[in-house]
Amino acid sequence: MSRSHHFTLNLIALFFVASQLSAQEKFKAPKLSDPDSWTMILLPDPQTYVKFERNQGIFELMTGWISEQVDSMNIKMVLCTGDLVEQNEMLVPDHVNGNQPSRNQWLAVSHALGRLDGKVPYILAAGNHDFGYKSAENRKSNYDDYFPAHKNLANTALLSAAAKNIDGKPTLEDAAFEFVSPLGRKFLFMNLEFAPRDTIIQWAKDITGQEKNADYTVAVLTHSYLNSKNEHIEKENYPLTDTNYGKAIWEKLVEPSQNIQLVFSGHIGSPDNFKEHVAFRTDKNAAGKKVNQMTFNAQAMGGGWQGNGGDGWLRILEFLPDGKTVNVHTFSPYFAISPSTRHLAWQKDSYNEFTFLLD
Repeated sequence: MSRSHHFTLNLIALFFVASQLSAQEKFKAPKLSDPDSWTMILLPDPQTYVKFERNQGIFELMTGWISEQVDSMNIKMVLCTGDLVEQNEMLVPDHVNGNQPSRNQWLAVSHALGRLDGKVPYILAAGNHDFGYKSAENRKSNYDDYFPAHKNLANTALLSAAAKNIDGKPTLEDAAFEFVSPLGRKFLFMNLEFAPRDTIIQWAKDITGQEKNADYTVAVLTHSYLNSKNEHIEKENYPLTDTNYGKAIWEKLVEPSQNIQLVFSGHIGSPDNFKEHVAFRTDKNAAGKKVNQMTFNAQAMGGGWQGNGGDGWLRILEFLPDGKTVNVHTFSPYFAISPSTRHLAWQKDSYNEFTFLLD
C-alpha cells in the first residue's frame, strides 16, 4: 500500500470518528425546560411490538425509560393510544403478521406497562385490534383480563366512573379519571372504546356535563379520530354496528361540550412515513374554548407492519408553569440508549415538535 493511500485511509477514519463524536456531543437527554413543569407521556399503538417476540423488548425499554424518568421529568400521567395487541383472540399465529398467540401478546403488553404500576397512572385506549378475533369483528375483548381496575394502584385514586362493556361489566375500556396537576389545574381524562357506541357517547356527555366537572379541563382519549390530513375520520369499514368515528365523536360529544379541550388518539400509519402517523388540529367547542386534538402513532416506523414496532418513539408533553403552554417533543429511548444511535433519538420535524396553548 502506498503512503498516500495509507494517509487517505487515516483521514477517512479520523473524519468518521470526529463525526461520531460530534453526533454524540450534540445529543441532549430529555430535560424539563422549566423545573416547575410537569410531564405527560403519550405512547403510540404497541401492537407491532408485542406481536413479534423479537420486538417485545423494545416496548419494555420504553416503559422502563418512563419508569426511570418519573421523578426527573416530573411525569404525572401516561396515555396509550390503543391497539395494545395485534390480535385479541388468536391461538395460532400465521408467522407473517406476528409469531405470538394473543395470550402472549396480552401478557407482553401487560408486563411492560407493569413497570409503571404503583409509580404513575396510565390510561390505555382500547383499539380495533383489541376487539374480536383479528380486528373488531365484534366487541368482545380480553382487555379487562389483563388490565383490571386494580392492576395499577396509581390509577385507583383517580378513577371516578366506569361504563359497561358489551358484556354489561364496568371496565376501564370506558372510564373517567380525575387528576389535579402539580400546577393546580384540574383535569378529567375520559377513556373511550374504539368507535364508541351511542350509549358510551351519552355516558361521556353525562359525565362531562355534570356540574361538579364544570371547572375541569376534559381530555378525551380514544383510538380512531383524525387522519393524517388532520381531518376527522368519517367512516371505517369494520364489521361493527352502533359506531362513532372521529367526525361523529366531534359532532356528538366534543364540539357541544363546555369543557372538553383535549383529544388524543392513534390508529393511523404508513410504512416508514412519520407524517402519515400523526395529525393535529385546533377547533373551538360550544363554550368557545380551544380544543387541541392530537393523533400520534409510530407502529409502522422501523420497517413497516412487519418491522420493529416503531423505533421506540414516544411523545413528551411538557406542561409549563404558566398553566397554558404545552411543549411537544417526539423522542426515542430506543435510539438514545446507545452512543452510536443517539443522534437519531429526536424527531425535529414541525409535525413532531411544536407548542400548543390551552385556554
